[in-house]
Amino acid sequence: MAVVVGLLLGYAGGWLTPQLTRPGDTSAEAGFARDMSTHHAQAVDMGLIVYRSSTTPGIRQIGVDIATQQQGEIGTMQTWLRNWGLGPTGSQPAMAWMPDGAASLKDGLMPGMATPAQMEQLRQAQGKQLDALFCDLMIQHHIGGIHMADAILAESDNAEVVKVASTMKNVQQTELNNLRSLLADAKKG
Repeated sequence: MAVVVGLLLGYAGGWLTPQLTRPGDTSAEAGFARDMSTHHAQAVDMGLIVYRSSTTPGIRQIGVDIATQQQGEIGTMQTWLRNWGLGPTGSQPAMAWMPDGAASLKDGLMPGMATPAQMEQLRQAQGKQLDALFCDLMIQHHIGGIHMADAILAESDNAEVVKVASTMKNVQQTELNNLRSLLADAKKG
């Protein structure tokens, strides 16, 4: 009888522990997953715009690389939310999970995000103007994304969140160097 009770308690503990330790609706991890998914969605859009419209191989390549990488990360973050039993939208406003919260929003946009007018300008641009505008916008976008990654790295001890946020930050820092070089080339001609 003691063995059966011990097994049942062990099973219950094994089942309950992940339920009790997973991030909640108002956690920094859930806020990061939701907000960074939105942030990434704009980068995917920007990357696909230049992939379709630019005639510069380096710009097209970084555009598709950004779109592919960030779409994959959106999938990862949405999977976290499902695994945590949370929906894709939460009860708190955007950026509420960050220490500077709503103060980090500019005109209602997360750090580094392009305005609707800037996105339309990007869609309409051609040639070197398209390349330069994409690089300018994506540099700001990545700086904002790194700011968000730094914030979750300071707030979270969730191993998977920390690993993915660290990778995001490292990839975006590398892409910043490439974007600055591509921007210099676009402004030459």
